[in-house]
Amino acid sequence: MKNKFVRNTIILTVIGLACVLIPSGLITLKSFFYDLPIGIDAYWAQVITLAGVNAIMALSVNVVCGITGQLSLGQAGFQAIGAYAVILLTQNLHLPLPVSIILAGLIAALFGFLIGFPTLKLEGDYLAIVTLAFGEIIRVVLLNQKSWTGGPNGIQFGTIFTESLEWGATIAYASVIGVLVLIVVFLQNFLRSTYGRAIMAVREDEIAANSSGVGVFRYKMIGFVIASFIGGIGGALYAPLIGFVKPDLASFNNSVNDLIYVVLGGMGSVTGAIFAAFVLTILQEVLRFLRDYRLLIYPLILIVMMLFRPQGLLGTAELCFFKIPDYFKAIGRWFKNLFSKSAKKEAK
Repeated sequence: MKNKFVRNTIILTVIGLACVLIPSGLITLKSFFYDLPIGIDAYWAQVITLAGVNAIMALSVNVVCGITGQLSLGQAGFQAIGAYAVILLTQNLHLPLPVSIILAGLIAALFGFLIGFPTLKLEGDYLAIVTLAFGEIIRVVLLNQKSWTGGPNGIQFGTIFTESLEWGATIAYASVIGVLVLIVVFLQNFLRSTYGRAIMAVREDEIAANSSGVGVFRYKMIGFVIASFIGGIGGALYAPLIGFVKPDLASFNNSVNDLIYVVLGGMGSVTGAIFAAFVLTILQEVLRFLRDYRLLIYPLILIVMMLFRPQGLLGTAELCFFKIPDYFKAIGRWFKNLFSKSAKKEAK
Protein backbone atom coordinates (compact mmCIF):
# COMPACT_ATOMS: atom_id res chain seq x y z
CA MET A 1 0.00 0.00 0.00
CA LYS A 2 2.83 2.37 0.90
CA ASN A 3 4.69 1.56 -2.33
CA LYS A 4 1.53 2.25 -4.33
CA PHE A 5 1.08 5.62 -2.61
CA VAL A 6 4.70 6.60 -3.32
CA ARG A 7 4.33 5.47 -6.95
CA ASN A 8 1.13 7.48 -7.47
CA THR A 9 2.67 10.55 -5.82
CA ILE A 10 5.71 10.37 -8.10
CA ILE A 11 3.50 9.99 -11.19
CA LEU A 12 1.35 13.01 -10.33
CA THR A 13 4.41 15.11 -9.43
CA VAL A 14 6.07 14.31 -12.75
CA ILE A 15 2.89 15.11 -14.69
CA GLY A 16 2.39 18.38 -12.82
CA LEU A 17 5.99 19.49 -13.37
CA ALA A 18 5.79 18.50 -17.04
CA CYS A 19 2.64 20.58 -17.54
CA VAL A 20 4.44 23.61 -16.12
CA LEU A 21 8.06 23.22 -17.28
CA ILE A 22 7.79 21.83 -20.83
CA PRO A 23 5.48 24.55 -22.27
CA SER A 24 7.41 27.18 -20.27
CA GLY A 25 10.60 26.03 -21.98
CA LEU A 26 8.94 26.16 -25.40
CA ILE A 27 7.63 29.68 -24.72
CA THR A 28 11.07 30.87 -23.56
CA LEU A 29 12.73 29.27 -26.60
CA LYS A 30 10.44 31.14 -28.97
CA SER A 31 10.87 34.41 -27.06
CA PHE A 32 14.64 34.44 -27.59
CA PHE A 33 14.87 32.65 -30.95
CA TYR A 34 12.04 33.85 -33.20
CA ASP A 35 13.14 31.94 -36.29
CA LEU A 36 13.10 28.48 -34.72
CA PRO A 37 10.38 26.20 -36.15
CA ILE A 38 9.62 24.85 -32.67
CA GLY A 39 8.31 26.72 -29.66
CA ILE A 40 5.19 28.61 -28.59
CA ASP A 41 4.94 32.25 -29.64
CA ALA A 42 3.65 35.04 -27.38
CA TYR A 43 0.15 35.01 -28.89
CA TRP A 44 -0.51 31.32 -28.31
CA ALA A 45 1.24 31.50 -24.96
CA GLN A 46 -1.31 34.08 -23.82
CA VAL A 47 -4.18 31.98 -25.22
CA ILE A 48 -3.02 28.88 -23.33
CA THR A 49 -2.44 30.92 -20.17
CA LEU A 50 -5.92 32.45 -20.46
CA ALA A 51 -7.26 28.91 -20.83
CA GLY A 52 -5.56 28.15 -17.51
CA VAL A 53 -7.39 31.08 -15.87
CA ASN A 54 -10.66 29.84 -17.38
CA ALA A 55 -9.89 26.37 -16.01
CA ILE A 56 -9.48 27.86 -12.52
CA MET A 57 -12.86 29.57 -12.88
CA ALA A 58 -14.36 26.31 -14.13
CA LEU A 59 -13.09 24.61 -10.97
CA SER A 60 -14.68 27.39 -8.90
CA VAL A 61 -18.06 26.73 -10.51
CA ASN A 62 -17.55 22.98 -10.32
CA VAL A 63 -17.04 23.10 -6.55
CA VAL A 64 -20.42 24.81 -6.14
CA CYS A 65 -22.46 23.11 -8.87
CA GLY A 66 -20.81 19.74 -9.38
CA ILE A 67 -19.43 18.88 -5.94
CA THR A 68 -21.67 20.78 -3.50
CA GLY A 69 -24.76 20.38 -5.68
CA GLN A 70 -25.88 24.04 -5.63
CA LEU A 71 -26.63 26.16 -8.71
CA SER A 72 -24.66 29.41 -8.67
CA LEU A 73 -24.75 31.99 -11.46
CA GLY A 74 -22.57 34.63 -9.83
CA GLN A 75 -19.06 33.17 -9.76
CA ALA A 76 -17.86 35.90 -12.13
CA GLY A 77 -18.57 38.33 -9.30
CA PHE A 78 -15.89 36.66 -7.18
CA GLN A 79 -13.52 36.78 -10.15
CA ALA A 80 -14.09 40.54 -10.42
CA ILE A 81 -13.54 40.97 -6.68
CA GLY A 82 -10.24 39.10 -6.93
CA ALA A 83 -9.15 41.09 -10.00
CA TYR A 84 -9.81 44.52 -8.49
CA ALA A 85 -8.49 43.47 -5.07
CA VAL A 86 -5.12 42.43 -6.49
CA ILE A 87 -4.83 45.75 -8.34
CA LEU A 88 -5.68 47.84 -5.28
CA LEU A 89 -3.41 45.82 -2.98
CA THR A 90 -0.47 46.02 -5.40
CA GLN A 91 -0.79 49.62 -6.58
CA ASN A 92 -2.15 51.34 -3.47
CA LEU A 93 -0.63 49.29 -0.65
CA HIS A 94 2.49 48.34 -2.66
CA LEU A 95 2.34 44.68 -1.65
CA PRO A 96 4.28 42.08 -3.67
CA LEU A 97 2.17 40.52 -6.41
CA PRO A 98 2.21 36.94 -4.99
CA VAL A 99 1.04 38.23 -1.59
CA SER A 100 -1.67 40.32 -3.28
CA ILE A 101 -2.93 37.30 -5.22
CA ILE A 102 -3.33 35.24 -2.05
CA LEU A 103 -4.99 38.12 -0.17
CA ALA A 104 -7.33 38.74 -3.14
CA GLY A 105 -8.46 35.12 -2.93
CA LEU A 106 -9.06 35.48 0.82
CA ILE A 107 -11.06 38.68 0.28
CA ALA A 108 -13.25 36.86 -2.27
CA ALA A 109 -13.64 34.01 0.24
CA LEU A 110 -14.76 36.53 2.88
CA PHE A 111 -17.42 37.86 0.51
CA GLY A 112 -18.47 34.27 -0.18
CA PHE A 113 -18.79 33.66 3.56
CA LEU A 114 -20.92 36.80 4.07
CA ILE A 115 -23.14 36.05 1.08
CA GLY A 116 -23.42 32.37 1.92
CA PHE A 117 -25.30 32.91 5.18
CA PRO A 118 -28.53 34.26 3.65
CA THR A 119 -28.29 32.54 0.25
CA LEU A 120 -27.35 28.94 1.08
CA LYS A 121 -30.59 28.49 3.02
CA LEU A 122 -32.29 28.69 -0.38
CA GLU A 123 -32.40 25.89 -2.91
CA GLY A 124 -32.64 25.34 -6.66
CA ASP A 125 -33.84 28.26 -8.77
CA TYR A 126 -34.02 30.63 -5.80
CA LEU A 127 -30.32 30.21 -5.05
CA ALA A 128 -29.48 30.72 -8.74
CA ILE A 129 -31.48 33.97 -8.83
CA VAL A 130 -29.85 35.32 -5.67
CA THR A 131 -26.31 34.53 -6.87
CA LEU A 132 -27.15 36.09 -10.24
CA ALA A 133 -28.29 39.23 -8.42
CA PHE A 134 -25.02 39.23 -6.42
CA GLY A 135 -22.97 39.26 -9.63
CA GLU A 136 -24.99 42.16 -11.00
CA ILE A 137 -24.66 44.08 -7.73
CA ILE A 138 -20.88 43.68 -7.87
CA ARG A 139 -20.84 44.89 -11.47
CA VAL A 140 -22.95 47.97 -10.71
CA VAL A 141 -20.87 48.85 -7.64
CA LEU A 142 -17.66 48.60 -9.68
CA LEU A 143 -19.20 50.80 -12.39
CA ASN A 144 -19.99 53.57 -9.92
CA GLN A 145 -16.86 53.51 -7.74
CA LYS A 146 -14.85 55.43 -10.34
CA SER A 147 -12.14 56.60 -7.93
CA TRP A 148 -11.13 53.00 -7.17
CA THR A 149 -12.16 51.03 -10.24
CA GLY A 150 -12.01 53.55 -13.09
CA GLY A 151 -15.73 53.14 -13.71
CA PRO A 152 -16.85 51.94 -17.15
CA ASN A 153 -13.40 52.68 -18.59
CA GLY A 154 -11.77 50.11 -16.34
CA ILE A 155 -8.29 50.24 -14.87
CA GLN A 156 -4.90 49.26 -16.25
CA PHE A 157 -2.53 47.04 -14.36
CA GLY A 158 1.02 46.60 -15.58
CA THR A 159 3.15 43.81 -14.09
CA ILE A 160 6.06 41.62 -15.16
CA PHE A 161 3.48 39.46 -16.95
CA THR A 162 2.89 42.18 -19.55
CA GLU A 163 5.90 44.51 -19.27
CA SER A 164 8.73 42.00 -19.77
CA LEU A 165 9.00 41.17 -23.49
CA GLU A 166 11.34 38.18 -23.09
CA TRP A 167 10.22 36.59 -19.83
CA GLY A 168 6.68 37.95 -19.36
CA ALA A 169 4.86 35.20 -21.27
CA THR A 170 6.91 32.46 -19.60
CA ILE A 171 6.38 33.82 -16.07
CA ALA A 172 2.65 34.31 -16.74
CA TYR A 173 2.21 30.75 -18.00
CA ALA A 174 4.27 29.17 -15.23
CA SER A 175 2.41 31.18 -12.57
CA VAL A 176 -1.10 30.44 -13.83
CA ILE A 177 -0.58 26.76 -14.63
CA GLY A 178 1.43 26.28 -11.43
CA VAL A 179 -1.47 27.69 -9.40
CA LEU A 180 -3.90 25.51 -11.38
CA VAL A 181 -1.87 22.40 -10.52
CA LEU A 182 -1.82 23.36 -6.82
CA ILE A 183 -5.60 23.91 -6.84
CA VAL A 184 -6.14 20.49 -8.45
CA VAL A 185 -3.91 18.85 -5.83
CA PHE A 186 -5.80 20.65 -3.06
CA LEU A 187 -9.22 19.68 -4.45
CA GLN A 188 -8.31 16.03 -4.99
CA ASN A 189 -7.02 15.72 -1.43
CA PHE A 190 -9.98 17.66 -0.06
CA LEU A 191 -12.51 15.44 -1.84
CA ARG A 192 -10.89 12.36 -0.32
CA SER A 193 -11.04 13.85 3.18
CA THR A 194 -13.90 13.62 5.67
CA TYR A 195 -15.08 17.10 4.71
CA GLY A 196 -15.10 16.28 1.01
CA ARG A 197 -17.07 13.08 1.49
CA ALA A 198 -19.56 14.93 3.68
CA ILE A 199 -20.05 17.60 0.99
CA MET A 200 -20.64 14.93 -1.66
CA ALA A 201 -23.12 13.24 0.69
CA VAL A 202 -25.02 16.53 0.90
CA ARG A 203 -24.97 16.71 -2.90
CA GLU A 204 -26.45 13.25 -3.29
CA ASP A 205 -29.23 13.55 -0.70
CA GLU A 206 -29.56 16.35 1.84
CA ILE A 207 -32.22 14.56 3.89
CA ALA A 208 -30.20 11.35 4.16
CA ALA A 209 -27.02 13.32 4.98
CA ASN A 210 -28.83 15.31 7.67
CA SER A 211 -30.30 12.16 9.21
CA SER A 212 -26.76 10.70 9.34
CA GLY A 213 -25.50 13.62 11.41
CA VAL A 214 -23.97 15.68 8.59
CA GLY A 215 -24.49 19.42 9.06
CA VAL A 216 -25.97 20.32 5.67
CA PHE A 217 -25.70 24.11 5.96
CA ARG A 218 -22.18 23.91 7.40
CA TYR A 219 -20.82 21.83 4.54
CA LYS A 220 -22.65 23.90 1.93
CA MET A 221 -20.91 26.93 3.43
CA ILE A 222 -17.50 25.23 3.31
CA GLY A 223 -17.95 24.35 -0.36
CA PHE A 224 -19.20 27.86 -1.22
CA VAL A 225 -16.29 29.57 0.56
CA ILE A 226 -13.74 27.31 -1.17
CA ALA A 227 -15.37 28.06 -4.53
CA SER A 228 -15.26 31.81 -3.76
CA PHE A 229 -11.58 31.59 -2.85
CA ILE A 230 -10.75 29.76 -6.11
CA GLY A 231 -12.80 32.30 -8.08
CA GLY A 232 -10.92 35.16 -6.40
CA ILE A 233 -7.59 33.53 -7.28
CA GLY A 234 -8.78 33.23 -10.89
CA GLY A 235 -9.56 36.95 -10.99
CA ALA A 236 -6.28 37.82 -9.26
CA LEU A 237 -4.39 35.97 -12.01
CA TYR A 238 -6.57 37.38 -14.81
CA ALA A 239 -5.76 41.01 -13.96
CA PRO A 240 -1.94 40.83 -14.33
CA LEU A 241 -2.24 38.50 -17.33
CA ILE A 242 -4.48 40.81 -19.39
CA GLY A 243 -3.19 44.05 -17.82
CA PHE A 244 -6.64 45.65 -17.93
CA VAL A 245 -9.87 45.02 -15.99
CA LYS A 246 -13.41 46.35 -16.50
CA PRO A 247 -16.54 45.92 -14.38
CA ASP A 248 -18.00 43.73 -17.16
CA LEU A 249 -15.80 40.96 -15.76
CA ALA A 250 -18.60 40.40 -13.22
CA SER A 251 -21.27 40.15 -15.91
CA PHE A 252 -23.79 37.34 -16.22
CA ASN A 253 -22.26 36.26 -19.56
CA ASN A 254 -18.93 35.44 -17.91
CA SER A 255 -20.68 33.39 -15.24
CA VAL A 256 -22.50 31.45 -17.95
CA ASN A 257 -19.25 30.84 -19.83
CA ASP A 258 -17.71 29.38 -16.68
CA LEU A 259 -20.78 27.21 -16.21
CA ILE A 260 -20.52 25.96 -19.81
CA TYR A 261 -17.04 24.56 -19.11
CA VAL A 262 -18.44 22.52 -16.22
CA VAL A 263 -21.49 21.31 -18.15
CA LEU A 264 -19.34 20.23 -21.08
CA GLY A 265 -16.63 18.57 -18.97
CA GLY A 266 -19.00 16.93 -16.52
CA MET A 267 -20.58 18.08 -13.27
CA GLY A 268 -18.31 17.00 -10.43
CA SER A 269 -15.32 16.08 -12.62
CA VAL A 270 -12.23 18.18 -11.86
CA THR A 271 -10.23 16.99 -14.87
CA GLY A 272 -13.32 17.20 -17.09
CA ALA A 273 -13.86 20.88 -16.27
CA ILE A 274 -10.19 21.66 -16.95
CA PHE A 275 -10.23 19.78 -20.25
CA ALA A 276 -13.39 21.58 -21.41
CA ALA A 277 -11.99 25.00 -20.44
CA PHE A 278 -8.82 24.46 -22.46
CA VAL A 279 -10.65 23.02 -25.47
CA LEU A 280 -13.28 25.77 -25.69
CA THR A 281 -10.80 28.61 -25.09
CA ILE A 282 -8.39 27.38 -27.76
CA LEU A 283 -11.26 26.52 -30.13
CA GLN A 284 -12.56 30.07 -29.86
CA GLU A 285 -9.19 31.40 -31.06
CA VAL A 286 -8.80 28.80 -33.81
CA LEU A 287 -12.22 29.78 -35.20
CA ARG A 288 -11.55 33.52 -35.00
CA PHE A 289 -11.59 33.73 -38.81
CA LEU A 290 -15.36 33.12 -38.61
CA ARG A 291 -15.70 36.43 -36.72
CA ASP A 292 -19.04 36.69 -34.89
CA TYR A 293 -20.24 33.37 -36.25
CA ARG A 294 -17.82 31.57 -33.94
CA LEU A 295 -20.12 32.54 -31.07
CA LEU A 296 -22.55 29.96 -32.45
CA ILE A 297 -20.10 27.18 -31.60
CA TYR A 298 -20.88 27.19 -27.86
CA PRO A 299 -24.66 26.71 -28.22
CA LEU A 300 -24.19 24.08 -30.92
CA ILE A 301 -21.77 22.11 -28.73
CA LEU A 302 -24.16 22.36 -25.79
CA ILE A 303 -27.13 21.20 -27.89
CA VAL A 304 -25.18 18.18 -29.13
CA MET A 305 -24.00 17.38 -25.60
CA MET A 306 -27.49 17.63 -24.13
CA LEU A 307 -28.85 15.32 -26.84
CA PHE A 308 -26.19 12.62 -26.82
CA ARG A 309 -24.32 12.91 -23.48
CA PRO A 310 -26.18 15.10 -20.97
CA GLN A 311 -23.82 14.11 -18.13
CA GLY A 312 -20.88 15.79 -19.91
CA LEU A 313 -17.72 14.35 -21.42
CA LEU A 314 -16.54 12.64 -18.24
CA GLY A 315 -19.65 12.80 -16.06
CA THR A 316 -18.44 12.50 -12.48
CA ALA A 317 -15.41 10.41 -13.49
CA GLU A 318 -11.80 11.64 -13.56
CA LEU A 319 -8.94 11.10 -15.96
CA CYS A 320 -6.72 8.48 -14.35
CA PHE A 321 -2.96 9.07 -14.64
CA PHE A 322 -1.94 6.25 -12.34
CA LYS A 323 -2.17 3.66 -15.12
CA ILE A 324 0.25 5.49 -17.43
CA PRO A 325 3.22 3.27 -16.41
CA ASP A 326 1.05 0.19 -17.06
CA TYR A 327 0.28 1.49 -20.56
CA PHE A 328 4.00 1.92 -21.27
CA LYS A 329 4.68 -1.57 -19.95
CA ALA A 330 1.96 -2.98 -22.21
CA ILE A 331 3.44 -1.16 -25.21
CA GLY A 332 6.89 -2.47 -24.30
CA ARG A 333 5.60 -6.03 -24.07
CA TRP A 334 3.88 -5.64 -27.44
CA PHE A 335 7.11 -4.49 -29.13
CA LYS A 336 9.06 -7.24 -27.38
CA ASN A 337 6.65 -9.90 -28.64
CA LEU A 338 6.69 -8.37 -32.10
CA PHE A 339 10.50 -8.44 -32.33
CA SER A 340 10.68 -11.96 -30.86
CA LYS A 341 8.24 -13.21 -33.50
CA SER A 342 10.26 -11.52 -36.24
CA ALA A 343 13.46 -13.07 -34.92
CA LYS A 344 11.85 -16.54 -34.89
CA LYS A 345 10.69 -16.12 -38.50
CA GLU A 346 14.18 -15.09 -39.61
CA ALA A 347 15.69 -18.07 -37.77
CA LYS A 348 13.36 -20.45 -39.61
